Amino acid sequence: MTSAAPFTPQLTADGSFTFYSPQFGETFHSQRGAKAEADEKFVHPCLLPQLAAKKSRLTIIDVCYGLGYNTAAALTAIWQINPHCHVTLYGLENDLQVPRQAIANGLLQGWPDLVQEILQDLGQRETVAREFLTAHLAIGDARQTLLSIVPRDIKVDTIFLDPFSPPKCPQLWTVEFLRHLGDRLASTGRLATYCSAAAVRHGLQLAGLSIATMGDGQPPHPRRRPLGTLASPQPLPLSAFTPWEMEHLQTKAAIPYRDPSGTDPAEVILARRQAEQSKSALEPTSRWKKRWLDREINHTPNSESF
Repeated sequence: MTSAAPFTPQLTADGSFTFYSPQFGETFHSQRGAKAEADEKFVHPCLLPQLAAKKSRLTIIDVCYGLGYNTAAALTAIWQINPHCHVTLYGLENDLQVPRQAIANGLLQGWPDLVQEILQDLGQRETVAREFLTAHLAIGDARQTLLSIVPRDIKVDTIFLDPFSPPKCPQLWTVEFLRHLGDRLASTGRLATYCSAAAVRHGLQLAGLSIATMGDGQPPHPRRRPLGTLASPQPLPLSAFTPWEMEHLQTKAAIPYRDPSGTDPAEVILARRQAEQSKSALEPTSRWKKRWLDREINHTPNSESF
């Protein structure tokens, strides 16, 4: 799919730019900072600098490559530590005009010249082969391109999962798609996503992955969302979930998105989940939220966990 109209750059809080998608009704990045988001929610949680310091080869899947920011941040972080680390990259993107218009608008200028040059080549030719890089940009539905270009037994080090939000793009948050991603992770590999929705976290668990909350350094609070979620085949020795997060996974909000055929449109996936929620005996999410906010207001002992 290609866009009929050009995207308009929008300034974010850290001085970098993002695009707004009319199709999905959302921007591609947080307004807090598009460039900062790539580092804070993807590169550093996946420990890419640490991996580069001890490994000569790394493999990355960038789901929803978009403007290329996550890939740019990853290559920059890796080669700052180890310029000779060979990176194999699989970028999955539905709309080739997004990376091309990011290049045309000069939005990659915040990264090193080499990284800009690589992303320009990748946006034009969709394949780049260099001494320390093998990169593929697969255009199309990620549910299909993942299966067609990324071998199941490849065992990647890092997966960036960065689609539009689950209500807008449920196709890439389903248990089935998450399982296909998990199958490609190395035993110590990590998947990072900005999303902290209970349905996605439970979906990752159903896909056979351990999960951890991605904190922002501030005290956890039910009114404030975490930065995101990490997942791995092995237990993650990171910040524990708060009691209210754990209980959230026992509510109707945690009923996952499902796509058995791997081809269903968004409206079918959403309707399937809504039907499952309507029949579920799990606690309504509104009741869970009210209970924890009441505890905060009343300063009960449980509020100390905030």
